Amino acid sequence: MPDMLVKLYELPELAPLMQVMEDADITVRLGIPPEKHLALEWIRKNFSEAWASEADVAFANKPSTIYLAVDNKMGQLVGFGCFEATCKGFFGPTGVHPDYRGKQIGKALLLACLHGLANLGYGYAVIGGAGPVDFYRKAVGAIEIPDSVPGIYRGILRKSE
Repeated sequence: MPDMLVKLYELPELAPLMQVMEDADITVRLGIPPEKHLALEWIRKNFSEAWASEADVAFANKPSTIYLAVDNKMGQLVGFGCFEATCKGFFGPTGVHPDYRGKQIGKALLLACLHGLANLGYGYAVIGGAGPVDFYRKAVGAIEIPDSVPGIYRGILRKSE
């Protein structure tokens, strides 16, 4: 999966999508330390240990650099998005529970994180190891970075089976 580059100075506005989330009774907000253990457990269960490790770093940043999507009706976590976790100026990882996909939650998390990077003063962001390339292209005009596979993940330790 290639890395992608996003112009943070041409992002879509965040407020209209946050209103869509509010209307759907979904809250997208920064995570705080008392819920870290619950969020990391959920990420491990629904995605991977590696993503939980990256999210752990995002929780440790002050302020945190992990957005959580919470279904207010069910009182449960349904998605997350990180920035400034593995590398400075990087977005990811991010994930939405399969039952909640197709409801713009992923896009809301993406935009919240990218606006967070813009607020830190970055002009551009990197989406590391972008899975759904077409989604990122359409949502925020991201472009593929040539020769970026495996990128920063070259030679990382992996669990052997």
